[in-house]
Amino acid sequence: MKKHIIIYTSLLLLIFSACKKFVKEELVSTLTYDYYKTDQGLEDLVKSAYVPTRFKFENEQCYALFNFGTDEFRLGDQFNYSFYNTYDQASLNPAQGFVNDLWTNNYNGINICNLGIAYIPAYNNPASKTLATEAAKNQRVAELRFLRGYYYFQLVQQFGSVPLVVQSASSGRSDFTKETVANVYKQIIADLQFASQTLTVTVSEAGRATKGAANHFLAKAYLTRGSAVTDQRGQQSTDMDSAIYYAELVINSGTYVLEADYLNLWKGVYPKGYPKVAVTATINADGDPPYNTNYQSTVAAGDYAEFQTAQASKEIIFAAQFSNVLNLNGASGTGGNRAHLFYVMQYDAGIPGLVRTTDNFNMRPYRRLRPTDYTIDLFDRKNDSRFYKIFRTAYYRNNGTSATANNAVAKWTATDAPSAALIGKPRYTNGDTAAFFIVNNKTTTLTSADLANTNRFRYVTFARYYKNASGVLTEGFSDNKYLTLVKHLDPVRATPNYNEEKGVRNGILARFAETYLIAAEAYGRKANYSRALDYINIVRRRAAYHAGEFKNPATWIFDGSTKDDVNSTEANLQATTDLFTSNAASEQYPSTVSSTADRFIHFMLNERTRELCGEFYRWEDLVRTETLVSRTKQFNLDATFIDDHFKLRPIPSLQIDATTIGGQPMTDDQKKAYQNPGY
Repeated sequence: MKKHIIIYTSLLLLIFSACKKFVKEELVSTLTYDYYKTDQGLEDLVKSAYVPTRFKFENEQCYALFNFGTDEFRLGDQFNYSFYNTYDQASLNPAQGFVNDLWTNNYNGINICNLGIAYIPAYNNPASKTLATEAAKNQRVAELRFLRGYYYFQLVQQFGSVPLVVQSASSGRSDFTKETVANVYKQIIADLQFASQTLTVTVSEAGRATKGAANHFLAKAYLTRGSAVTDQRGQQSTDMDSAIYYAELVINSGTYVLEADYLNLWKGVYPKGYPKVAVTATINADGDPPYNTNYQSTVAAGDYAEFQTAQASKEIIFAAQFSNVLNLNGASGTGGNRAHLFYVMQYDAGIPGLVRTTDNFNMRPYRRLRPTDYTIDLFDRKNDSRFYKIFRTAYYRNNGTSATANNAVAKWTATDAPSAALIGKPRYTNGDTAAFFIVNNKTTTLTSADLANTNRFRYVTFARYYKNASGVLTEGFSDNKYLTLVKHLDPVRATPNYNEEKGVRNGILARFAETYLIAAEAYGRKANYSRALDYINIVRRRAAYHAGEFKNPATWIFDGSTKDDVNSTEANLQATTDLFTSNAASEQYPSTVSSTADRFIHFMLNERTRELCGEFYRWEDLVRTETLVSRTKQFNLDATFIDDHFKLRPIPSLQIDATTIGGQPMTDDQKKAYQNPGY
């Protein structure tokens, strides 16, 4: 690829999935600009402009750029790109590949948008089947302006001041001076406003931009610009009003609905029956086999139909599109949604009866990220259903009774058999609990002897905290045995091969619950806490356990609930001003936060973690609120080298080397001025 930001090499592959599917792959090198004077050429151009939205999900940049180096996650034991979490500048520098990829991906998208914005209005073909009317052409231009606004929003949040290119540029151009952050935000808002005014409310081809998507990102752009205190983003006194206005257009549109059950958003990631695993009734009881009668012990892979149901949710406002057709997900070796790889703990070592080769539900354990203590402690696990729905705590045996290196075939003896009929028979079979993660607190009375007692736990047990033989409180979770975030898991994938990396799930970029949180934060920043809580509690009501809902057994074994309780927890989970008018212990406020206004901002960051944890927003959230350094230092023990200059990514050295001023390469001083501070 050439070094200039305005070059793109191909009209990449795009699939709009729903009633219709569109597939097109053309190399620009085989086309002329005359192709963009046809219906097919212009339609293909618009479709190709969506492809860069996949960037957040396609490879390891998904966690490195958006989740590493924050308060939510820290390193697993097989970490790549750890310098994005530790902020080691020896590696996190202008030559780093992901920085260049982020830059190039978004500018490729922008250039495609600019080309279409230039060509479509001039297209005049009364016989056109798709672009014969001004309304039809305006719809496509509005899609492109939405996408251009989205791509610039990605760039400005990561890099700050960037070149602002709004016209299709020739391949020879290299004089790309940077524009102020304020002017970049003006362009983002102008593009999204045009999209908001022009796009339709619904589309027949799922994946295309809609009026609701434009309004959601307008609200988010205003909130981001207006959140600045010391940063200069061109913030206006009316930004919170604008954020509220556009968020409420989405909220009041009647187009979007929160899923009744939070788990519906991640439908298909668990084997059927999870988490209805029968664990012992009390911590020291025995006799009840840890068997899950609903477990899919004979099913090797997930059900794509369940993914399709989840992806059709009316809660999803905008998503990057992927496909279950192998050759429609991009280039070999890089295609598909790969976010499923990086959050999985090492279940295939140290846990008898669990292997990777038998079924796809446990995934490939790349072990890049594990949740921080902050993340685990933030949830009210007794009342908030989200915790046990998004963090996996039970694993089921999938290796039968065969003897392998990772499968000790234990048999019942006269000493420990629950009944005489079981003596001499295998203690486990497929579907039995193989491992159980206990999420307890430091006040635990669990001991190492308890965990070793096979009459209590006839499976491998990992307790977050326990007391060792000397009575010293010890951590049982480690950098390879931890809670797996399930939001991105994909037991279907492009092929049933257990080594398959290419995922098929769409990547969510905007959903309705976040719209509520945007409106809530904007109201709170105006000190209208009552209205903010109205929206927060709408999200919390969905998060609670509902009447009749099965609760994870851990809620009554470790979190203080009652066995077989099916009562609603909605009332217990409702937020009040007490959570941010004082230093509520549940909120883990930094010691430097003293005012209600400041506590509210941290409270909203907590709410965003509870609802959006791991959804590739966190780094930008912390930068937006100017809390990246303080919160990451406090909650992420790996972030050794973080300081203020890391709130911006380095401008790629390839871009700096290719940029000219007055037709001449930049001098060293000019390069230094072009680069972000500290790099």
